[in-house]
Amino acid sequence: MSEVWVAGEALIDLVPDGTTRQAIVGGGAANTAKALAALGVKTRFIGGISEDEFGVAIAEELSGVDLSLGVRSSLQTALAIVTLDESGSASYEFQLENTATFDFQESWLPKGSPEVLHIGTLATVVEPGSNSLFDWASKLDVPILYDPNIRPSVLGNREKYREVVQRWASISKIVKLSTEDLSWLGYSDCSFLLDLGVELVVLTEGESGLSGFTRSRVVSVPAVKVNVADTVGAGDTVGAVLLEGVVKFGVDGLVDEKLEFVLKRAAKAAAITCSRSGAKPPKSEELA
Repeated sequence: MSEVWVAGEALIDLVPDGTTRQAIVGGGAANTAKALAALGVKTRFIGGISEDEFGVAIAEELSGVDLSLGVRSSLQTALAIVTLDESGSASYEFQLENTATFDFQESWLPKGSPEVLHIGTLATVVEPGSNSLFDWASKLDVPILYDPNIRPSVLGNREKYREVVQRWASISKIVKLSTEDLSWLGYSDCSFLLDLGVELVVLTEGESGLSGFTRSRVVSVPAVKVNVADTVGAGDTVGAVLLEGVVKFGVDGLVDEKLEFVLKRAAKAAAITCSRSGAKPPKSEELA
């Protein structure tokens, strides 16, 4: 059975719930791993998980994901304080220093290789773990799907962030990002990624849908209309469906009708996630 590795952070989102905040398992990599496992793909998570109460909650939330390639730690869990605007879109303030979440080290990062590796969000930014993660990932002879998932509240230096994105994109076959990511980085289109050797760029465009860019053409699909509870985990769900597509068709096979099929499936999956509070991705049978 094909296997996907998802490397990055599993943390706790503190989400507004009336006058208080509810602790919900989050992090781009954790959400992606959970969404991929829900689709029936064998998924292994690579990251640090604390032994504190939040770490226990993370392990329980990721019960459908193989956690054997990660590391358990006495360090605390990283926290993301979430703010939701009137449309349900989320912004984040992070508490990351000295946490298990970003304690990536060569000594425990796994050997071997999966069908495809997914990596992104804060794990590619927070040093020094991000450097260890890059050195490890760059030596794997497997296709990489990179999701920058820009977080200016963690790295506000635009030029530095652009360097990070270009570095990771240079070793990736597929990059998924949003129009907000692109705009904040200061790019007008995705061509810079294709120039770096990326074979497929998938751009999430909110209510306008999704587009897939290759060197030869663009494939666009509309968004699926839904009553939005919030957008937490929607982009990560798109990433999971893209990974599912790579497993099924290969990177080279994600073109034309097959790419359109995968993008439509991703749009539907993201819509279902948006219809629910928190990152609650759909199972495969919900997309049938």
